[in-house]
Amino acid sequence: MKLFFSLILLTFLTGCAGPGGVKPTAKRDDPPIPPPPPRVNVALDESLRATARDQINAALASDDPVIRTHGIEAAREALASGARAQILKALQDKEGIVRFAAAMATGELRLDGAKAILIKMINDPDANAQIGALFALHRLGDSRYSSGLEDALKSPDPNVRATAAFALGRLGEKSAIGILRLSLKDRAVEVRLQSAEALWRLGDEEGLKTLVGASLSGHPAHAMVALLALAGPHDTRINEHVRAGLESDYLEVKLVAARALGILGSDEAFVLARDTTHSPDIRQRYLAALALGAIARPDSQDILAPLLKDADPDVRVAAAAAILELRP
Repeated sequence: MKLFFSLILLTFLTGCAGPGGVKPTAKRDDPPIPPPPPRVNVALDESLRATARDQINAALASDDPVIRTHGIEAAREALASGARAQILKALQDKEGIVRFAAAMATGELRLDGAKAILIKMINDPDANAQIGALFALHRLGDSRYSSGLEDALKSPDPNVRATAAFALGRLGEKSAIGILRLSLKDRAVEVRLQSAEALWRLGDEEGLKTLVGASLSGHPAHAMVALLALAGPHDTRINEHVRAGLESDYLEVKLVAARALGILGSDEAFVLARDTTHSPDIRQRYLAALALGAIARPDSQDILAPLLKDADPDVRVAAAAAILELRP
């Protein structure tokens, strides 16, 4: 599962609702999703892509820490090491959520020149930022402090435990499977789901079972986390489990399933994502943009372009990242 969107999903489970502060919409009774039109391999519009990069850079400089966080996540996905200076600068941001995202991006991209700052961040006042620093240091070859990630799984704060599980899954170290299996019994649902995602990412079938169960639970927030987590390892054996999300009563769940299927190489929910870009609901437009980015059809350019001017900054950042993910 990509870092971009993971933090948003965690907010569903801790009482917030992500972009726009809205909750999942009421149940719907929609007709079946029509098949996608034939793919048109148009040339990528470099001017549009430049505008998308500008939008991400604007997000990185936003006064809103949540938008800065989304900007870092989008930069990691779309700009990679090209955003090195901005990501390293964000390690010293005044907000913990931004420092955490920057540390995770530093580790994922293995950006050099950050070790001194990351070592200081081991004592960061924000526990999640500490976890990001431990993750990044390990990825940069310094494993002296990595045991702190397992220690964080014992934190009294369920958000910290969930973040620790999230980071352990991305380290790719199978030695973490044992302790993550114990966390599948955690009293907090967000910890159980993040532990399951980490285990599945590490190839453990216990994680898969938990995620499949959550995807079918009928709880929209849990299903959204589970569907995207199922797709994370790009294992097409789980396509049918993800496809079941398209039958959800909730449009948000369907859009996450559309994105997950895109990650798995299918554009079968392209029409759903395309049509939802016109939704009056901020979060639905946001999720539609992310789905189109994962589907990555170049003929999505004209669909995504208007979202770069959306009234909501979250939607603009998601659209910018999606445009830069499109491939001919």
